[in-house]
Amino acid sequence: MPAKARRRFGLYWVVVAAAFAATITMLFVYTPTAFDETLGPLPIQKMFYVHLPSAINTFLACLVAFIGGIGYLWHRRLVWDDLSAAAAKVAALMCTVVLVTGMIWAKKAWGMWWVWTPRMTFSLLLWLLYVVYLVIRPSIESQQRRAMVCAVYAVAAFLDVPLVYLSVRLMPAPYHPVSVSLDPSMRWTLAAWFVPMTLLTIGLIKADFIRKRANRKDESELPPETPWTAPS
Repeated sequence: MPAKARRRFGLYWVVVAAAFAATITMLFVYTPTAFDETLGPLPIQKMFYVHLPSAINTFLACLVAFIGGIGYLWHRRLVWDDLSAAAAKVAALMCTVVLVTGMIWAKKAWGMWWVWTPRMTFSLLLWLLYVVYLVIRPSIESQQRRAMVCAVYAVAAFLDVPLVYLSVRLMPAPYHPVSVSLDPSMRWTLAAWFVPMTLLTIGLIKADFIRKRANRKDESELPPETPWTAPS
């Protein structure tokens, strides 16, 4: 990466850090702590402001991985494979944050680390799909075959995203209401948290994509049937 581009990217991370600092301050200074009649004050409720933006950004990263997979299948260019791989890695990371924050909340609010609701089940499946992607990818030696297999996998894995999103509407469960009412200060804080989380997601995808492009040694285009040719 040229020095000028590195400086710009460094400035980008400064903005991300500043956004996190502002939203963390907002979280503890501006936003009220939820109160439950049985449990009393729920400081753990503040996990919600990390949990929901992480979930939406998981979907965003999955969408980018899906687009990269479609792009490779259509154009057979490795740049699309690099984009899909970078996004899949971030999708696994963000989904991990979703599961961990959700489990911490569940233990305090429900007395259980895990409840097999449709949404939690499909969320776990989504995490497993992208973790398996990260395991499968380095096990395939041929660049073109790896790109083809991973492109098909990324497209198929994305099918779980609408299941996660629609599960509470199609299969209602008491633990996951379709919507919740929030105090105005809570709504503003939640909206603010989407800014650093989205910037972080985009930045991580871009950083890994740039690294992969820098490490790519063979940019030659091969005919469509080549990816399925057994490596010599």
